[in-house]
Amino acid sequence: MKENSWSWVKMQKYTRLATKNDISNIMLSIDDAIAFLKQSGSTQWQNGYPNQKVIEEDIANKNGYVFVVGNQIASYAAVIEGIEPTYQKIDGSWHNERDPYATTHRICFSSNYQGQGLAKIFISNIVSLELSRGIRNLRVDTHRLNIPMQTLAEHNGFKYRGIIQCNDEVDPDRSAYELNL
Repeated sequence: MKENSWSWVKMQKYTRLATKNDISNIMLSIDDAIAFLKQSGSTQWQNGYPNQKVIEEDIANKNGYVFVVGNQIASYAAVIEGIEPTYQKIDGSWHNERDPYATTHRICFSSNYQGQGLAKIFISNIVSLELSRGIRNLRVDTHRLNIPMQTLAEHNGFKYRGIIQCNDEVDPDRSAYELNL
């Protein structure tokens, strides 16, 4: 019986609000993502962002979420409801500009959990969370060289809507995606 209980805990996967106690593990995932992006030639996250202060603010504002596998943090994302300033101007067009939306930022996975299909589950959990709050319009953006994130968005039903500009002085163009439910 104990062996079966342990197996269940080891296989358990869920999303929850991040806490201050999670920060060191979240930062390890961010470091893994920074290295991955650099290796792929992307300038995204190569200028000290996101940093611990940003993650602490996400957690304080109850916008930070972790994806837990067994008892280990595998992933982190910030989900922010309301108007995203960088989304006000788009080279393209949003499909739904009348309804409230949530934007997912700072999605990162620990290198220990990449390539296992877990990102799809995490995104699905985020979508379900927002639906439970009455939000049926979700948005995300990523660097043009971040093909894994673009693929993840598209595999989860997000549609490419155009290019937005973020606060990156080197390469501010970001591919913007939207999911309307």
